Amino acid sequence: MILATVVLDLHVVWAWFVVLANAAVGLWSLGAHWVPALRVKALWWAVIAAELAIAVQVILGVVLVAGEGIEAPEFHMFYGFIALISVAILYSYRTQVKAWLYLLYGFGSLFLMGLGIRAMVLG
Repeated sequence: MILATVVLDLHVVWAWFVVLANAAVGLWSLGAHWVPALRVKALWWAVIAAELAIAVQVILGVVLVAGEGIEAPEFHMFYGFIALISVAILYSYRTQVKAWLYLLYGFGSLFLMGLGIRAMVLG
């Protein structure tokens, strides 16, 4: 039971990291579309970290539901899995929209942020 409480607390706190990280890289990417000085390698490392944070969040949720038997609110898991799938879709489009890559990741990361907020509101 203590493990469930610890994982649940981590899941709640990590949700805020997911939302804020995707907001930050989304705004940074949008800025980089218009301001070339913002187009630095660190942006892509930050995008990777923000997107990996989503995977960690989903894993924590799966541990809670499958391992600890905690029931998630209706649609909460839906938004988590949609966020994970959206990361894959963003990645798959990166070469097709090379000229708008910063816009893709800017708006895409803000979309991921919104999915995270929506999942939190439902939870």
